[in-house]
Amino acid sequence: MRLRYRYMTTEHQKLYTSKFWLLSISSFLFFASFNLIIPELPDYLTSLGGGDHKGLIIPLFTLMAGLSRPFSGRLTDTIGRIPIIIYGVLVCIAVGFIYPLVTTVAGFFVLRLIHGMSTGFKPTATSAYIGDIAPLSRRGEAMGILGMFGSLGMAAGPAIGSWVALKFGYTWMFYCSSIFAMLSILVVLKMPETLTKKERFRWSLLKLKRKDIFEPRALPSAITMLLTAFSFGTILTLIPDLSKHLGLVNKGIFFSIFTISSLGIRAFAGKISDVYGRVPMLMIGCFLYGITMIMIGLGTELWVFYVGAFIFGIGAGLTSPTIFAWTIDLADDKHRGRAMSTMFIALEIGIGIGGVVAGYSYDNNPDNFIISFAISGLLAFAAVGYLAWYWINHRKATP
Repeated sequence: MRLRYRYMTTEHQKLYTSKFWLLSISSFLFFASFNLIIPELPDYLTSLGGGDHKGLIIPLFTLMAGLSRPFSGRLTDTIGRIPIIIYGVLVCIAVGFIYPLVTTVAGFFVLRLIHGMSTGFKPTATSAYIGDIAPLSRRGEAMGILGMFGSLGMAAGPAIGSWVALKFGYTWMFYCSSIFAMLSILVVLKMPETLTKKERFRWSLLKLKRKDIFEPRALPSAITMLLTAFSFGTILTLIPDLSKHLGLVNKGIFFSIFTISSLGIRAFAGKISDVYGRVPMLMIGCFLYGITMIMIGLGTELWVFYVGAFIFGIGAGLTSPTIFAWTIDLADDKHRGRAMSTMFIALEIGIGIGGVVAGYSYDNNPDNFIISFAISGLLAFAAVGYLAWYWINHRKATP
């Protein structure tokens, strides 16, 4: 039996427990909540008079998420996983009810900042909790299943949100987002805490030192995440406009296709990475990202758009659970929260910069789609190069 530092985990503990499934369901509901509104936000912002600033919708959200990560990482490792999960969801609930009350562009962007705090807290604590309860030899598999539920939420959310907006209007779309968040918090309220040596919250915990912001052991996974998350920023920012340009009424179709296509590969990829290592899986996934970005940027027909969404989903299915598991592998056991925070900060920076670059290089001109997508594709290929260098120098990533 291998003992874990401060956590209630042993190598012989079962993976598929009620705690695991409840947390997975909560993840589904949470991701559905904040993704539910994404496809309609560009048009909603335009209705407020801010159409020229669509490129800020995603970056402002991810900016606050990134700024929140060091705090969520430290608090996850001190006051516990469950309190941080609950706090992140409460932010989602509150913001969903406030969106319809805001009628100015400035107010909308303030809410986007606040909304981003939710993803800065909840996923960090969720990943650390799964790392606590999953056996080492099945960690990739655990992250794959958790990611599958998150992907289901990402797929269901945009499709539901666009349908609600079309049938009932933007106000009910925002309310629907809050309802999904409420359900996600109800699922975890009775779950036991896995951090056995907890501390009481005190304001001094919010005073961060450099070591609290960055976990050096997680640098390889953070670099990989940064380079690939740029593609997500481009997708989240431009797909609604590209969908409309191609004649699609429901702007959530792309998100549904790519997410559903990732479901079948996630658990499989996690299991394979447990056996053969994280880096080979990541190289394949990053390569698929690069191919997809170029394909979507050059495509002018719906079938190319759909195929691109499908391949992008496969790439996401390969990389997401693998990079999460790799981050936990690289981390010291007592700093899992900080390691996940470091990786998530890279995610937010990549998505944020990707959204800004995509929005302003596109500049509401369909002829510029190829420029924005090509930049993302080149960075994804750069990730492949970095992983190859890492593989050569480290021989084999330990699963």
